[in-house]
Amino acid sequence: MQWQIDPVHSSLTFGVRHMMVATVRGSMGGLRGTLELDPQRPEAGTIDVAADAATITTGEPKRDGHLRSADFFDAATHPEIRFRSTQVVRRDDELEIHGELTIRGITKPIVAEAEIEGSWEDPALGKRLGLTAKATIDRRDWGLVWNQPVANGGILVGDKVKIEIGLAAVAVGAASKAA
Repeated sequence: MQWQIDPVHSSLTFGVRHMMVATVRGSMGGLRGTLELDPQRPEAGTIDVAADAATITTGEPKRDGHLRSADFFDAATHPEIRFRSTQVVRRDDELEIHGELTIRGITKPIVAEAEIEGSWEDPALGKRLGLTAKATIDRRDWGLVWNQPVANGGILVGDKVKIEIGLAAVAVGAASKAA
């Protein structure tokens, strides 16, 4: 079954260490894409999801502007962050989604742990599906290498980034009702 991502009810969040002592959390918007997924046979599925790099927000406007700059996401040149699955593996009630993540025009393989949250028939919007996925990446693999030393002997921005995406999707054919 084909599903269209519902951007109003979907989210992409992340967390990264800051100054070696705290975690800064943020999000990105503009989520869009499709899933070809049968909840009963997810291993035959595919996922294609994108976010707008210019929508990154951490709650601090100066930091957000820096993250959009060429030092990090270079949102003016690379406006889209995209994940495309290459394989879905069922592990009991959980899924392992293998795919390619593209950031700053650099595409690298990643594996995300995922779970189908459920599906149901919404009388107003049609058939809906929920999926949550988590992955940890090393930002340097995508050219996100800017950093500064801090007084405690560490670095300003950690290398590991924890990503979580919560997708709500509407069955194609019912998607026009969601608009």
